[in-house]
Amino acid sequence: MSRDMLQFVSQDKEMPQKRDAEARAADFDEIYGDFSMKKAEEQASRCSQCGVPFCQVNCPLHNNIPDWLMLTAENRLEEAYELSSATNTFPEICGRICPQDRLCEGNCVIEKGFESVTIGAVEKYITETAFDEGWVKPVTVTQEKDQSVGIIGAGPAGLAAADKLRRKGYQVTIYDRYDRVGGLLIYGIPGFKLEKEIVTRRTELLEASGIEFVLNCEIGKDITFDAMREKHDAILIATGVYKARELQLAGAGLGGVVPALDFLTASNRKSLGDDVPAFDDGILNADGKNVVVIGGGDTAMDCVRTAIRQNAKSVTCLYRRDKANMPGSQREVENAEEEGVQFKWLSAPVAVLGDSTARAVRAQRIHLGQPDETGRQVPQAIADSDFDIDADLVIKALGFDPEDLPSLFEQKALGVSKWGTVQIDWKTMMTPMEGVFAAGDIVRGASLVVWGIRDGRDAADQIDAYIQAELRGEHKQAG
Repeated sequence: MSRDMLQFVSQDKEMPQKRDAEARAADFDEIYGDFSMKKAEEQASRCSQCGVPFCQVNCPLHNNIPDWLMLTAENRLEEAYELSSATNTFPEICGRICPQDRLCEGNCVIEKGFESVTIGAVEKYITETAFDEGWVKPVTVTQEKDQSVGIIGAGPAGLAAADKLRRKGYQVTIYDRYDRVGGLLIYGIPGFKLEKEIVTRRTELLEASGIEFVLNCEIGKDITFDAMREKHDAILIATGVYKARELQLAGAGLGGVVPALDFLTASNRKSLGDDVPAFDDGILNADGKNVVVIGGGDTAMDCVRTAIRQNAKSVTCLYRRDKANMPGSQREVENAEEEGVQFKWLSAPVAVLGDSTARAVRAQRIHLGQPDETGRQVPQAIADSDFDIDADLVIKALGFDPEDLPSLFEQKALGVSKWGTVQIDWKTMMTPMEGVFAAGDIVRGASLVVWGIRDGRDAADQIDAYIQAELRGEHKQAG
């Protein structure tokens, strides 16, 4: 073990400098600065190099975190980048947007009494240094393969699969219905967490690697699914899930009640310079409005913090459980509180009030009762505890479901799981259709970007195994 490690006993945990709340709430720039070389080395040296690295175990990608922390502490950054990028297709993105407090850092064995190692910010530092130094290069294929793979969806899962398949020499084409590459990385996640230049920089690298993108392409309309199957040796469905869960309460259909993704997409498109009529007309714009966001996940945090930056009159987050039981990142909650968001914990909506458009949300106080079969306490309404919150704009951030999958691409044979997602054999990641695979949220349900990357990488391996078995004359069928 390096003599530079185990510094957690004498070196306090530090994050990169965070911009002042008032200043950062005025724009969509990222809120954290970058570590200096000295600070990155100091924070990496806090790693205890434990025998069972729970940070690695609890990372969906199983990144070799202790080793690249040690290499950073020794200023061997090119090696640190090579190790980091060996398991993670997009470390510069995960270092910015992963909820490290729930994953790697939250499971650090030195957390109690000393606080965890600052893993995410070091990962970002390593990768940004690699880009600055020219160590990040397009894929160099040593032996081109004749076989091709068509990928539906240019989000995290599709891009991760494409990168890995290209490295194996396959011809890869990604089809996406939107006009830019990135999926939710571009249109769902606000710039204050992930500036869009970071995504476009990676997109350019993938294009330079020989991956072809066909944008503004709707499968079933611009090209049929059957035509895709004819063209490619294997297909990967990685479309994600975008259908907002509905509010089941009176007034949910009033004007001013909007889905979270519509709100975030309009904001991101405006920041990208697009013409967005719904934003300009005020329908998907929080400027001057009393905003209520219903939900407690990371999407809800993106919405409240976006509304603050749009100069909302007030921003309130309504969540039926308490702060400790919130599914979103505690770090994001802290950032939102600093920026002026009001949280109404243990409060659930019962109606949206208004004539044709929303004017308030009626909510009631909640008591957490006995745990259910999942171990979480069940929210129970407190009688006669109703109260109203002024609301001109109500944002539904209750999660996402798959769209109508039985008619997906007009291919009923794909099969649907009991959760409404695409059915696959989890060993092979193949759907019931021969040579058609699926990965990411369309299989898993709405989840984290890092899980999308993991699924995409796994799917690439299974697609490679399938194509190679076909070339050997073997025939594998999904179970």
